[in-house]
Amino acid sequence: MAEAFEWVADRRRLDDLVDELAEAPVYGLDTEFHRERTYHPHLALLQLAGPSGISLVDPLAVDPAPLARVLDGPGVAVLHAADQDLEVLQRACGTVPSRLFDTQLAAGFLGMSTLSLVALVERVLGRRLVKGDRLTDWTQRPLTVEQQRYAAADVEHLIDLRDRLTADLAARDRLGWAEDECELLRTRARWATPAETAWWRVKEARSLRGPARGVAQEVAAWRERRASAVDRPARFILPDLALAAIAQRPPRRVEDVAAVRGMDGRYLKGAAGQELLEAVARGRDLPESELRLPPTDDVERRVRPAVTLVAAWIGQLASDLDLDPVLLATRADLHAFLRKDPDARLATGWRKQLIGDAVARLVEGRAALAFDGRELVLEDRA
Repeated sequence: MAEAFEWVADRRRLDDLVDELAEAPVYGLDTEFHRERTYHPHLALLQLAGPSGISLVDPLAVDPAPLARVLDGPGVAVLHAADQDLEVLQRACGTVPSRLFDTQLAAGFLGMSTLSLVALVERVLGRRLVKGDRLTDWTQRPLTVEQQRYAAADVEHLIDLRDRLTADLAARDRLGWAEDECELLRTRARWATPAETAWWRVKEARSLRGPARGVAQEVAAWRERRASAVDRPARFILPDLALAAIAQRPPRRVEDVAAVRGMDGRYLKGAAGQELLEAVARGRDLPESELRLPPTDDVERRVRPAVTLVAAWIGQLASDLDLDPVLLATRADLHAFLRKDPDARLATGWRKQLIGDAVARLVEGRAALAFDGRELVLEDRA
């Protein structure tokens, strides 16, 4: 690609860029960030495509916070696989785009399952993207021309891609589906998970019983808050192996903590050892009413036979409609719907119209699945 991009590293040029993009009807956006050795993602580069071309904003030289005016503006932000980018933008700019079009998500409604940006651009637009080293350290300065070119390529085709996908989706009456799904992605508060649920991510969590669950909850919550405060990965504060061992055999003294499997001296420096013991004590005395149990995929015994049948029918339907099956419904979605979870994805919007009502009829005995020699057919029962 030609060098059709600029490097933005001072406040005056950033302000000009914000003025320009704040009124743009659509703009492309991507971020480069690192979080391998930190708790929070650290923005290293922000790429923007607008009416006058591509800009690479250096957040190591200029505070990107003024870009909040662009994100809060009326324009549609076009991103590819935006989930992690939204977390980065929330932290760096204090907000996320007011309107979002995720090209990877939208492509799923056209039967293209989780394609990379390179593959999607080539398939939809017939263009080849610059490929670079995915292990680039984006915090190094100066970035080479090749690195800058690679970063710029990540937003170069986003607006054209959105235009083509939007047209194809509209032609198949699926644009509303894609827009609804992009809005769900945009508004999901992925960065506000309560610390009290952090213990759910520990491998052995679901096998814990009795007071061990309270200890696991409080110790994992302490680990999460400390990791956030010192900006280090949670595993650097306390390994999962040690956390599980502490939950099963709660220590009462710092000396006992030091003997826990998976522990060494670095985890007990400063006030950490005493704070850990205090979390253990809170966990031992935690009232049952304050225990945050992990969600379960269990459904009523009477409807369990329906799960396998319905899953097969949904898989067939996804194929018939040329939809990414994961977009249509996962097994977890089906379980949540059958448990009557108020947040179940099959209970609202286009999924409810397409399959939710049919699944409800099936489970209630008002419909049945039959095999007509070629495929499963949902039939009303008399």
